[in-house]
Amino acid sequence: MTTSMDYGDYLHLDEVLQAQHPLSPDHNELLFIIQHQTSELWMKLMLHELRAAIDNVANDQLQPAFKMLSRVSRIMEQLVHAWDVLATMTPPEYSAIRAYLGHSSGFQSWQYRCIEFACGNKQSAMIEQHRHRPNRVAEVEAALQQPSLYDETLRLLNRRGVSVPDAVLQRDVSGPYVADPGVEAAWLQVYSNPEAHWDLYQLGEELVDLEDAFRLWRFRHLTTVQRIIGFKTGTGGTAGVSYLRAMLEVELFPELWSIRTAL
Repeated sequence: MTTSMDYGDYLHLDEVLQAQHPLSPDHNELLFIIQHQTSELWMKLMLHELRAAIDNVANDQLQPAFKMLSRVSRIMEQLVHAWDVLATMTPPEYSAIRAYLGHSSGFQSWQYRCIEFACGNKQSAMIEQHRHRPNRVAEVEAALQQPSLYDETLRLLNRRGVSVPDAVLQRDVSGPYVADPGVEAAWLQVYSNPEAHWDLYQLGEELVDLEDAFRLWRFRHLTTVQRIIGFKTGTGGTAGVSYLRAMLEVELFPELWSIRTAL
């Protein structure tokens, strides 16, 4: 530690504040850049917390995992409100900068893809968006092959004596998770007697909190995109609003939602 280090040195603010390079002459492009840069910084922290939480669940260390998952949910809430700022950009303002964006798209965010994979939304086709960055595609592919937060949670339930079907425990974790009646029965056992399974019950609620926040983020993403570009295709060639609407139907932890009807 040195006494000559000040606030700006510690945070490398010179580098951070010089990382915005608008390509258009339009006033509003700086908003667009900072919105996405700050979101990527929050995603970096989210991945840091998610990966640590997964490791802790895998090692039966639930107390630190609870704190990490709570933090991830709060980060997601921060990202939800970030859309409020971008939504101040009107369609003519976005049109003034769109031609300067080339084929760049948030769809190409490798950190976001790793977050989706860590939460269990495994879609191998999504890796193709990252082929132009060999170092990054390797990280995304690794995330695809690793057990998700839900995979490790279900393994934990089984270790704690709450039976989970072998077919679920032994599934190919690189593929999308499919809801299973045996897993619903396992969660019903936990939720029907919280006192006997309190830490598993709390873990279930942490997952519900996380997915709830994730759904809100997706919804605000959809409404902001529709507000700014309508039903145009995205800059990276994505389907835009129709794709985002489809994503609203994705359930990361389906049995934790379905048991609400049975309880």
